[in-house]
This record gives sequence, structure tokens and C-alpha cells, in this order.
Amino acid sequence: MTEQDPVLSAKPILERFRLEGRVALVTGAGQGIGRAFAHALAEAGAAVAVVDLNLPNAETVADELSKKGANAIAIKADVTSAEQVQEMVDTVVKKWSKLTIAVNNAGMGQWIAAEEMTENDWDKMMSLNLKGVFLGCQAEGKAMFSAGYGKIINTASMSAHIANTPQDQAHYNASKAGVLHLTRSLGAEWATRGVRVNSISPGYTRTKLVQDLLETPLGQQVMPTWMGMTPMKRMAEVTDLQGAAVFLASEASDFMTGSDIVIDGGYCAW
Repeated sequence: MTEQDPVLSAKPILERFRLEGRVALVTGAGQGIGRAFAHALAEAGAAVAVVDLNLPNAETVADELSKKGANAIAIKADVTSAEQVQEMVDTVVKKWSKLTIAVNNAGMGQWIAAEEMTENDWDKMMSLNLKGVFLGCQAEGKAMFSAGYGKIINTASMSAHIANTPQDQAHYNASKAGVLHLTRSLGAEWATRGVRVNSISPGYTRTKLVQDLLETPLGQQVMPTWMGMTPMKRMAEVTDLQGAAVFLASEASDFMTGSDIVIDGGYCAW
């Protein structure tokens, strides 16, 4: 028997990026990067659950997707609560009978000197940025195991790779480094069960929160440093991150797990 030639027998490459028939959820999707991810997955053909702690924001984004012809719902969930995370996954599975793609994007940032950081500052950061990602992966993975296939995408940060400067954010950097290694660990642990776990590490990205910061005296002070250390000399737009999300969600990345995609304009290359 002649061995099949994978190049000749595979579906056309652009078809492998399509997400028709797939079901996705995105946390922290009521604004910023999460909103951009939700739009990208919907445009590629997936049904999308827009998850956010702020339900009106989630409903606004779900309505945006519906106007594009996508199948979308809004869900309110606190990702630091195991019970609410499980309810989030159960709602999606009840609605669409499966969960194929999960993007754990909800997170927070804070600038504070390490010596002035309170225990509450540390705990709040770790609870949302790291525990919330783990709880999401755990519930999502369980929902995907029965199908033997699934894509989990976690939002890390270039700050997982470097000690970012000039802002003081030791707890943020540590939380995102945790997301990076959690992604590697789960990617390896679940590889034989068909569930791929990867992450995206954005650099400085122009969300509304960042834009508001840049209009303050502190923001105007740090912006020249950020751009001076970014070879491309600009911030990312949220749309610059969408291609990676669709790639990791699609069958085009089926042999990829436990990996991270850095999208930072070259910042970490220097």
C-alpha cells in the first residue's frame, strides 16, 4: 500500500483555519483583548460565549457578534470562583452540546513597589491572574475530555518572560509566569487526551485601560521608555493579537501544545 502524502491529502490551508461547527468561550471578553478574541473567533465561524464579570459589557459584545451573523451569548462569571466557572462551562455545554475552544483571558494589572505591596495586593493578583486561569482550564478540560479534542488558550504576557520595566509589578510578572508554566504543564499532561493547551503573550497593547493610563502624567512618563525598548516603535492594537487566537483555536495548530506565542513588536528580542 502506498503511503498517503499528507501535503496532497490535507485540506487547503485556509480551510484549516476555519472554525465552523466549533463552540468557544472567552473570559474577560467584555472589553479590550478579550473582546478582540471573541470577535476573531466568531468571524472565523465559531459560536461564542462572551464571559465577563460585568454582564452589561458582555451583552454589548455578544450583540456586536450577533450583528455580524455569529451565534453568541453573554455569561456573567467570576473566574476566581470554582462554582461559577463550572456554571459557565455547564451553560455553554447546555446551550451548544459541546465546548471546543476556551480562552482564559480575564486578568488584572497593578503597579506597586514590592516593599509596599500588601498581602491582599498579592492574593488578589494571584487569585484572578493564576487561580482563575487554572479553574478555567480544569473545568474546560473536563468538558473536552469526553470528545477527545479541545483547544485551551491562556492569556499570559511578555512580562512572564522578562522583569518588565520601569513599572513595579513583581506580583503581576510572577502571576503571568505562573500562567506560562501552567500552560506548559497542562499541555504536556493532557496531550494524550486530545486537549491542547497553549498561551499568547502580548506586549504593550492599546486597550482602553492602557489608553486612559497613557493620558495621565505617569503614563506619559513611561511611554517613551516602553517605545524605546520596542523595536517596532509602536504599541500593539488588539487586532494584532487576533490571528494567533484563531491559529491556536483551529486545526492548523493541532500538533502544538504547551507552547506560547509572544506578540510584542520585538520587545523580548532585545
